[in-house]
Amino acid sequence: MADASDADVCAICLGGMVRGQAGFTAECSHAFHLNCISASVAHGNHDCPLCKAPWTVLPAVNAPRVPPPPSPQQVPPPSSSSRQVRGRTYEDDDPVQEIVQADAEAGTNGGAMVLKAHCECPAVARGSSRDNFAVLVHVKAPSAAATEAPRAPLDLVTVLDVSGSMIGSKLALLKQAMGFVIDNLGSADRLSVVTFNHDARRLFRLVRTSDAGKAEAKRAVESLFANGGTDIGKGLRVAAQVLDQRRYKNAVTSIMLLSDGQDSNTYYGMRHDRNAANYINLVPSSLTYSGAGNRPPAVHTFGFGADHDAAAMHTIAEMTAGTFSFIENEAVLQDSFAQCLGGLLTVAVQEARIAMTCLHPGVRVREVKSGRYDNRVDAGGRAASVDVGELYADEERRFLVLLDVPAAGADDGVTGLIKLSCNYRDAATGQAVDVTGDDVVVQRPVEVTDEEPSVEVERERLRVAATEDMAAARDAADRNEHAEGAGILRRRLEAVERSAVRMSGGSTFTALEGELRDLIARVEDRDEYETRGRACFLSGMSSHRQQRAGGMQLMSQSIPLSLELDNSDEDDEDECEEAEEDEDGEGLRDCLRSRTVEYKRPIKQSKGSARAYATPAMAAMVKRSRDQRRKTAAAPPQQQQQKKRHVERQQQQPGDQSEPRKRHRKHY
Repeated sequence: MADASDADVCAICLGGMVRGQAGFTAECSHAFHLNCISASVAHGNHDCPLCKAPWTVLPAVNAPRVPPPPSPQQVPPPSSSSRQVRGRTYEDDDPVQEIVQADAEAGTNGGAMVLKAHCECPAVARGSSRDNFAVLVHVKAPSAAATEAPRAPLDLVTVLDVSGSMIGSKLALLKQAMGFVIDNLGSADRLSVVTFNHDARRLFRLVRTSDAGKAEAKRAVESLFANGGTDIGKGLRVAAQVLDQRRYKNAVTSIMLLSDGQDSNTYYGMRHDRNAANYINLVPSSLTYSGAGNRPPAVHTFGFGADHDAAAMHTIAEMTAGTFSFIENEAVLQDSFAQCLGGLLTVAVQEARIAMTCLHPGVRVREVKSGRYDNRVDAGGRAASVDVGELYADEERRFLVLLDVPAAGADDGVTGLIKLSCNYRDAATGQAVDVTGDDVVVQRPVEVTDEEPSVEVERERLRVAATEDMAAARDAADRNEHAEGAGILRRRLEAVERSAVRMSGGSTFTALEGELRDLIARVEDRDEYETRGRACFLSGMSSHRQQRAGGMQLMSQSIPLSLELDNSDEDDEDECEEAEEDEDGEGLRDCLRSRTVEYKRPIKQSKGSARAYATPAMAAMVKRSRDQRRKTAAAPPQQQQQKKRHVERQQQQPGDQSEPRKRHRKHY
């Protein structure tokens, strides 16, 4: 079921549905530009590319658009390796390590999920009925600290952009970040690296990250150099082949995709027709969820710097149930990877599904506000469910269930609303687990004299409303209505500030207010929005809709660039470390702006937003990354000079056909 906020946005290109423009609204309520969806249907896709609902009515089919070929100067000719990709097989992955599980009778790994509910108010007058009565369903995954049992091992494929625009410090930062990832994988995990420019190749097989495997992986990563164009689709296709053809499988599988530029094929099509940006074609079919069977691996995307295609990276993440992170400050690339890795290494729950059944015969489920998670309300509204999928240890999800509650009988003191249950698979043990929550009820006194609203329910209502308004503001900005977009967010900010429960909201409200203020500044100025604002909106929406930490939330606690090619200004480094301890973080941000990224206006994100949705394991991995970067930044000058010479050597690789650093901007 599509959210109301999605109704006027094409779910493929994320552009507005303009009056007079040919469009198609599917049975599942997702809307598309006709030109966008017809190309997908022409390739044989007869279900919704987002929710995977089968279609009985199909749009008119146009022949797939073929973008004009780029000039030789824009994209170098294919190398011999690209002609061999189609015939290449990857059935050479290392065997998985057998994990000795604890006694099966001991139950699940780290305890069961916690399932709770909160009514918007504890009582409803006996003679009154209520429409859209809100119940907050709250689930929390088992804690990583509750057990010392082995965790679920990970198969990870990183898909890395090595096009010409990555040359220099960007590539050096990428190598450093990948070194951190390799160091923090366990001996039972497996890693493969795929690189892409105008072509794509597997850098090394899916190898177990034992000491020998880590050494092999580090040597391969250090050999990378940047040149050529950008073909994201080729990189994802090779990654899909690596996973599809593996002989063995670990319990958890994921892909991390990084790019700093525009996909060449998409960009050349958009020069002639904006609707030619069919990002769906970038994602291989084996990475999209069909709604049945095992879920494919999520693709977590990272837009590196201001020049990447945020719409493409966001669409890829949305189609695969991954997250999109905007790395505005290039210095925190390693921290962004660390945060994602901290979650992937603590996957505790898989294939989770929450079920709700009405208790009283007059109670009906009207709607479930579940963000990016698919929900179903049965005909008649007597039952509903939410497909949650995979959860990291300690991760939480909150969903608003809107009910119609009838008037109670003269002798009824309580009305039963819904019964909650959850079934899932424990990621480490593979065991199926069923959890039943307490029945959700509401008191029915003759008269309610003092109605106390639930802080938890009101907090979630504000978060959901703010997320919907972010989407509306982004849509307005994409129509060049920047003042309208800023106005939408200002009204939402005022509503948050006027909320009756704001004073008891703590860091949640502080974080939300800070994020809204930041987005207002980014949307009201056209140049700022085109340069960075759109990516900030999409990254924030991805995080809120999935209730999972994203890269933009690292900005307010970033630290200086650790890979200094010139270490002549160590005093500035000390200033930045001291500034990080400032209460409001302004000193650190001023230091960063002077040494890494030039911002048009200060970033006013609160420190609370940096912690939104992050689990303890994710926060711990980010701290480990920052500690390592501080040590690297404090390395003796001779080591810094060695790094500088290393970067200079990789810039002078033979046969370098580097494309100039370009900013391909989309003007809507």
